[in-house]
Amino acid sequence: MTASNTAFRNSIVAALGGFLFGFDTAVISGVETTIQQVWSLDKVEHGFTVATALLGTVAGSILAGRPAEAYGRKKVLQGIGLLYLITSLGAALTSSWVFFIIFRFFGGIGVGASSVVGPMYISEISPARKRGRLVALFQFNVVTGILIAFVSNYFLYGISEDSWRWMLGVQAIPSLFFFVMVFVVPESPRWLMKANRVEEAREVLHSIGEPDVDGAIDSIQKSLHLELGTKQETLFSKAYRQPIVFAVGLAMFNQFSGINAIMYYAPRIFEMTGLGKDVALLQSVSIGLTNMIFTLLAISLIDKFGRRTLLMIGATGMIVCLGLVARTFYTGDFGSYWVMVYLIGFIAFFAFSQGAVIWVFISEIFPNAVRAKGQALGSFTHWIMAAIISWTFPIFAQSSKLGGAYAFAFFSLMMFLSFLFAWKVLPETKGKSLEQIQGEVMFH
Repeated sequence: MTASNTAFRNSIVAALGGFLFGFDTAVISGVETTIQQVWSLDKVEHGFTVATALLGTVAGSILAGRPAEAYGRKKVLQGIGLLYLITSLGAALTSSWVFFIIFRFFGGIGVGASSVVGPMYISEISPARKRGRLVALFQFNVVTGILIAFVSNYFLYGISEDSWRWMLGVQAIPSLFFFVMVFVVPESPRWLMKANRVEEAREVLHSIGEPDVDGAIDSIQKSLHLELGTKQETLFSKAYRQPIVFAVGLAMFNQFSGINAIMYYAPRIFEMTGLGKDVALLQSVSIGLTNMIFTLLAISLIDKFGRRTLLMIGATGMIVCLGLVARTFYTGDFGSYWVMVYLIGFIAFFAFSQGAVIWVFISEIFPNAVRAKGQALGSFTHWIMAAIISWTFPIFAQSSKLGGAYAFAFFSLMMFLSFLFAWKVLPETKGKSLEQIQGEVMFH
């Protein structure tokens, strides 16, 4: 196997965690109305049930950084695979609402941990010239998982009285595959360097096609010594203020787009426009397919045009599409398929920008000594905002006749602010080694 193929193989295996991340995130959209009926949930209980997995992701994003530093990225990825397997089967088989919530919560922990460790591992195992597209493979797998969840929900809907159990339980198959495949990839060379396992790190760097292995080893050592020598191991020290602002801001705007509310409640949004359940599920598939296609386009361009350019193009398109959805809900003119067209347009611009960039950028912007903690902070911000918005969206959107209009108008305004943030605040990181980015962000 060539070095290029080795780097790709390692990245795609780690990115399988992203596939499960996406599947777990989207699969609930096909069952959320059914479980509301099964357990006779009111609006608050229903919103809490849907948001339970997101609360788990918040916990997972907080908890993942420390074991990833202590035991290595590889061992934590193995644990994530096992957690996905157990929780998908548990949620599908339980007859108790309380246990359903518990399994969904722990499945969310797997999602949150995956969003920390997956992109971090790929960024540390990738040559600088290919890092953008390889880390973006994680997001591509996320959106592929979302698409497969929508397709699976569509075909499994109505096959039996308990079809919702099949929708949730089918996730056990890719979970088992991911758990097994993680055993064949190497440990991160930068974690190996932190653990003083220099020769192992050298072997891994050589295997992934690093053009100057000795130079990379020297650069990593210098970056670690510089940080440790200035006693900057604590994430919230003054030295890391800039990368914290970049990561937290990007993660907040990612969720202020409304993406998770739309993904979780896509069939319900379409039903609000007068469509039947089966047609709404099929239209959700079109959203998932658009998401995958435009993420693939972004992967092909992210290392050529850079992170900031994609973010600004995407923000412009999302402002328009979300504004048009808000206008349609305001006028109440649901006589055609325009809401579907606008939402597909929004998904296309989101996938091309925020969706593809977030995990790449957050995995790059923090220095070696605190990358796990920084990735955890970015993921925590992302998921706490996702939990809040997804929990409140159905309550707010259905609180009045114009609730949907106000919700989408808010999302559109946030995307205008995200354009300004990308244009005026964020730095460009394309084509630079992790150590070069560290020097430019921290010490200039």
